[in-house]
Amino acid sequence: MTPGQPAPKVQLTTSPDYRERYANSVQMRVSLWDFFLLFGTINQTAPDAVTIQNYQGIFLSPPQAKALSNLLQQNLKQYESAFGEIRLETQQGVGESIQ
Repeated sequence: MTPGQPAPKVQLTTSPDYRERYANSVQMRVSLWDFFLLFGTINQTAPDAVTIQNYQGIFLSPPQAKALSNLLQQNLKQYESAFGEIRLETQQGVGESIQ
């Protein structure tokens, strides 16, 4: 888009296979060409064990991943302004990463 040119009109639609799901686990793999987000749910199956059931993988280009990061940061700041700080906690034995 060149300066002075009007922004294109954007129309949002959903595909026939569109679905919404809850995720409390997001894992990420990064390569030179893309970011891969793997969404799933964590279930504690025993006092010392959890099961992560992955159900959707999404590839993002690096520019789209950065745009998503900016969007998340902006919305998290607004959320924390309204509801207070979100604290992340790790559990011993599960690893140092937040799932």
